[in-house]
Amino acid sequence: MKIGFIGLGNVGGKLAGSLLRNKFDLTVHDLNPALVATFVVRGAHAATSPLQMMQDCDAVITCLPSPAASAAVVEKMLPAITADKIWMEMSTTDESEVKRLAALVKAAGGAAMECPVSGGCHRADTGNISIFAGCDRATFERMLPTLTTLGRRVLHTGDIGTASILKVMTNYLATANLLTCCEALVTMKAAGLDMNTTYEAMKISSGTSFVHETESQLILNGSRDVSFTMDLVKKDIGLFQKIADQAGVPLEISPLLVEIFNDGIARFGERELSPNIIRRLEEATGLDIRAPGFPAELTDDEPEEQGYEVIPTGLTAPAGAAKPVPAE
Repeated sequence: MKIGFIGLGNVGGKLAGSLLRNKFDLTVHDLNPALVATFVVRGAHAATSPLQMMQDCDAVITCLPSPAASAAVVEKMLPAITADKIWMEMSTTDESEVKRLAALVKAAGGAAMECPVSGGCHRADTGNISIFAGCDRATFERMLPTLTTLGRRVLHTGDIGTASILKVMTNYLATANLLTCCEALVTMKAAGLDMNTTYEAMKISSGTSFVHETESQLILNGSRDVSFTMDLVKKDIGLFQKIADQAGVPLEISPLLVEIFNDGIARFGERELSPNIIRRLEEATGLDIRAPGFPAELTDDEPEEQGYEVIPTGLTAPAGAAKPVPAE
């Protein structure tokens, strides 16, 4: 199967790298020709346009920074879509927009899948990230070998739109985790606690989280470089708030998160690294929240393994569902 990949940024470039590393027939495209060139020298093909990519490939993956960017690309690909073509959306996007674009693809005779990822750029780089896949079961099973190369744990979430909703939810939870970690670290520093000891206390306790064990390290190092910026956080938590508003859920914490990041963007700029939201508290207290021994960037030390489909607790595995491959 020939796979196309459009969008070679912080996440997309790492996901595409997993396909190339695992010997997929890969064609790439990006507005930055330098990024494309790095893939071509490693064996990928280059497409001159989204239309050409859809003409040449069986499935085309998009991993782009906004719903508008995805829409522009998909609309260019539509004339080349036929019954054997698949569009796979790996961006974090709006449920209604991915449904609209999927309907256009299906009207042209093709198939569509949304498959956003969760778990951080360092895990995208090793194929150990998690993937949510929203589509019909037949399309899911057709593309499962590709998905289990791109990621370790693959969850079929239901129809188109369900994966985008769940992805936005996870980013909302990660944002809430980030802000509480920031408050905890600054408060412990103000109370005179050692930051290395504080980090370990949080890590080994009921207060730990994925965000703490990753982003807190970058905060304490001072680099704060998680390859994610405040404007992207604002987009994601705004999408979550939109879902709640449409469902009539009177959230209390979510609007506060939006307010905090609006303030962070006003102070530091929309392209500021998201963990630097802690600067609001550092400036308010005059404290320096850094400690020795923490890394400037995250790396995934888990070995790359073949991925597998995750079956939700209490549900029966569909016939033919992939099973986890045990580590040797």
